[in-house]
Amino acid sequence: MYGFFMTIKPIRIQFKTTCELLDISRETLRHRMRTDESFPKPIKMGTAKQSPVYFDYAELMAWHEAQKSSTQGEV
Repeated sequence: MYGFFMTIKPIRIQFKTTCELLDISRETLRHRMRTDESFPKPIKMGTAKQSPVYFDYAELMAWHEAQKSSTQGEV
């Protein structure tokens, strides 16, 4: 039963966690959101200015794989 819980992938991840996963600063993530059309769109939970922002985990992983594929051989 315990192994089942280890295979569950998150559905959404917080802004801070996204920065940690990508190993980038908050400002770099904000810049990427503004300038990279292929970067996953954030999901805002609420209408207030300070409502939390999340990213869809599957979209983020797909974007990352696309980035890896596009840079293969560019070393």
